[in-house]
Amino acid sequence: MNDFIASAPPPGTFTEPAAELQRPGSAWHYAYTFAMVAAMLFLSFAGAHQQGQFAQKRGHMTFYVLTMGTELVLLGLACLGLRFSRMRLREVIGGRWNAFEDFLHDVAIAFGFWIISYAVLIGLAFAMHMANPGAIDEGKKTIQLLAPHGGLELLLWISMSVVAGFVEEIVFRGYFQRQFSTLLRNVWVGMFASAAVFGLSHAYEGRQRMFLIFIYGAMFGTLAIWRKSLRPGMMAHAWHDSFEGVILVLAEKLVKSGAIK
Repeated sequence: MNDFIASAPPPGTFTEPAAELQRPGSAWHYAYTFAMVAAMLFLSFAGAHQQGQFAQKRGHMTFYVLTMGTELVLLGLACLGLRFSRMRLREVIGGRWNAFEDFLHDVAIAFGFWIISYAVLIGLAFAMHMANPGAIDEGKKTIQLLAPHGGLELLLWISMSVVAGFVEEIVFRGYFQRQFSTLLRNVWVGMFASAAVFGLSHAYEGRQRMFLIFIYGAMFGTLAIWRKSLRPGMMAHAWHDSFEGVILVLAEKLVKSGAIK
């Protein structure tokens, strides 16, 4: 567990931290990174229309458990890449907490970030006309296919969200962002490259939501650069996805009741 518990560094400024721009790795290290990205994007686009069908045929619980297993495989591949690049997981996450107050500080930052980023995403969704009838119909299909039913499925959804928040911050803001920043010699270009992969890896959610997820990934990347830590992003990511599960449950009840038509 010590590798996953880290100390909050003093508030950073928006500069390129030394940890982000390391010595360039060997060509095969980058080849491994790009092979991992290519495999993720292939699976994302190839299975873009199959995840909901799988959940419907095999059941939501099977889908949630399989998703958690997939996330853990992704974590293993990222940790292998970190090992190849001689990076320690503890360093990528951001060190250790020195005191309980450091933990509370990260919680407060994560909560504030989540509120602001959620407001930005809602504003962009309205600007992109994602509240029009066609988009609502598409959303209703997603609700029916993926929404948890009942307390046990919601508990599994929350577990899946916690795993995803932990794993995806390590993979995208920890491993990919550092690799791209080192290769491109610019932490901000590396951040946007990682955010683009993050958005494209959610092809199953549709083009408009992929763009929103790209923006969301860029916000998480900026938070990681500012704090020099992945912890606040992990917290915000986990409870954002958990909150979406609760919203899906409520939305499904409204669809069934006829309140959403």
